Amino acid sequence: MSSLNTAGSIYRAIMMKKQDNVATALEDIPAGAAVQLHVDDASLTVTLCEPIAFGHKFAVRPITGGEDILKYGEVIGMANRVIQPGEHVHVHNLDGKRGRGDQVGA
Repeated sequence: MSSLNTAGSIYRAIMMKKQDNVATALEDIPAGAAVQLHVDDASLTVTLCEPIAFGHKFAVRPITGGEDILKYGEVIGMANRVIQPGEHVHVHNLDGKRGRGDQVGA
């Protein structure tokens, strides 16, 4: 859930389920920070490509265009392009699926 960087700062982020492909920053985290995440019996480290603001999401693994975005084990949208690990995930690269007739059953 947290990471210690080389300057000694700890950055907090959360990833609830192993199948999630995004994590959520629990504070502002600068670009270049290596964030270590722990979920269940797994752990991974993601280096951020850009600053991530408190409450915002970042990819924890490569996400292909058209792939579902999973947060807390639930689909929250679909990637509208390739998203790299450590990249901010928000309205510029995520399309909502709820309430969209063209996405029913997608």
